[in-house]
Amino acid sequence: MLELDKIYYEDCIQGMAERIPDESIDLVIADPPFGINFDKMGSQYNRKASLVIPGYSEIKQDYEEFSHGWIKEVYRVLKNTGSFYLISGWTKLREILNAIAKAGFITVNHIIWKYQFGVFTKRKFVSSHYHVLFLVKNPKKYYFNKIDHYPEDVMNLSSQNVGSPVSAMDEYWLNYMENVWEIKRPYNRGKIKNSTKLPEELVEKFIKYSSRPMENGKKAVVLDPFMGNGTTAVACVKNRRNFIGFEINPACKPTIDQNIAEARVMIRDLRDESREKNRQRDIISFMEKGSKQ
Repeated sequence: MLELDKIYYEDCIQGMAERIPDESIDLVIADPPFGINFDKMGSQYNRKASLVIPGYSEIKQDYEEFSHGWIKEVYRVLKNTGSFYLISGWTKLREILNAIAKAGFITVNHIIWKYQFGVFTKRKFVSSHYHVLFLVKNPKKYYFNKIDHYPEDVMNLSSQNVGSPVSAMDEYWLNYMENVWEIKRPYNRGKIKNSTKLPEELVEKFIKYSSRPMENGKKAVVLDPFMGNGTTAVACVKNRRNFIGFEINPACKPTIDQNIAEARVMIRDLRDESREKNRQRDIISFMEKGSKQ
């Protein structure tokens, strides 16, 4: 039986093969190593060694072979109604695209995530984006939650008041639903992290669009094969989803555990605050009824 809300510190290919049944996952979010000999302590990142988790390693084998190995396992475990978001840099994008095609995935959207940080360059343009591939097994059955207006909805709303500029809120909806996402990368100064960290806002966007918080009395199950800093697990805790993940670097465990624990405390505090507000409201309502009698 699949054990939920658990992270295994082992190779994700072997782990998925041994631990996860066929078609048992609702959503997959993956930010794999990019295969670029990434130097997490490079001077361009302005990092202190004491704040970077040791043990990060890049892929030694052929990158397309590695990619196909884990992506075909994702295809096996993903439900027919499920979705898969894969984050990639541009240097190995060809290998990624070949691997997803070989596995059988269908591309719904090729999203560009634009962030505010780019590495200094002398003889080329600065790269300040990643590719996010929105993939499914069945293009007719995957779940998609329209939580916002589509751009045409916004334009229809705005056209009702001809001559007026598009409001700030309309502008927000337009940006949110388009396939170019401007989301800042977190810095989290003074906090320990494993290489680069995904913004929680980005991961929450995947979760909210492509999974249900509850169906038939069960929470959606989200898989992250490369858990890193535990951002996917944290976003699941905050958004009432179950998670399962893999991380090959065991040195990440204390940081991931701490991040998850902090998320659970935050949710508990919010619930306590909500209960107290409801209690105060009930007391006021009771007193008001009594004064009218």
